[in-house]
Amino acid sequence: MNVLNIQNLSKNYGKVQALNKLNLQINAGQVYGILGPNGSGKTTTLAIILGILKKTSGSFEWFEGKYKNPNKKIGAILETPNFYPYKNADQNLEIVKHIKGSNEKNFDEYLELVDLKDRRKSDFKQYSLGMKQRLAIAATLIGNPEVIIFDEPTNGLDPQGIAEVRKILHNVASSGKTILLASHILDEVEKICDHLAIIKKGKLLGAGSVNDILSNDITLEIGAINMENLKHFLNNFSGISDIKAFNNFYRCSLDDTIKIEDFSKTAFENGIIITHLNSRKQRLEEAFLEITNNA
Repeated sequence: MNVLNIQNLSKNYGKVQALNKLNLQINAGQVYGILGPNGSGKTTTLAIILGILKKTSGSFEWFEGKYKNPNKKIGAILETPNFYPYKNADQNLEIVKHIKGSNEKNFDEYLELVDLKDRRKSDFKQYSLGMKQRLAIAATLIGNPEVIIFDEPTNGLDPQGIAEVRKILHNVASSGKTILLASHILDEVEKICDHLAIIKKGKLLGAGSVNDILSNDITLEIGAINMENLKHFLNNFSGISDIKAFNNFYRCSLDDTIKIEDFSKTAFENGIIITHLNSRKQRLEEAFLEITNNA
């Protein structure tokens, strides 16, 4: 099922164009990341599809028009979580329940999922930033929405807090819900999302599955006793591209049809004594920079 269809969505603030004919399609069950630097239009996009901001032009449709009030099927956190500081988790979630018109009897399942069951009676003001973010995730789940939207869910968290939120999002996704996540943190998007869109200055630069966006080529880091000979070898080896020099090694791309052992054997046969060799698949950061720098 097509959960969200965005067609030529644009938003202007006077002469500033925050979104420029954005097109996206998100299907049920996907963990979809909207990735871009600060000011790229991520939060503007989320605010428009949630009805908080008015679009300038274009259109969007939730759930193929299936629901008269689609917002009841959506849970969302935009920017900083806001709760009553002198109320505890149960009391704050009870307020959210009332606003959503939900009939849940208790919040045990949600609080257990976000690991706050033991702190449910503590005032919100006593929570760490990570705990506040986790309570916000619990709040989005009230009413059993089909889609969960997060705007920079790990922003400002320490490594432990980031890992905790990541684990929760994986658990939410495994329940079959569709997740739409906006972030500028590439590492988190790569670890959480299966599909993504890259935007810059309001324009869509690329979209698809994470595997489709990442190159199949292998990234090599290679050093040798004689770096000049290595440079000459790399420049003349068919299947090597995008060579970059660092202090004591070269980073380059190796065509995925070439085996590492065959490359190493050929280098040895050409008198290259390798002192350092590391290989890995292209990371999202490299693909992101390649796409955005060429835009």
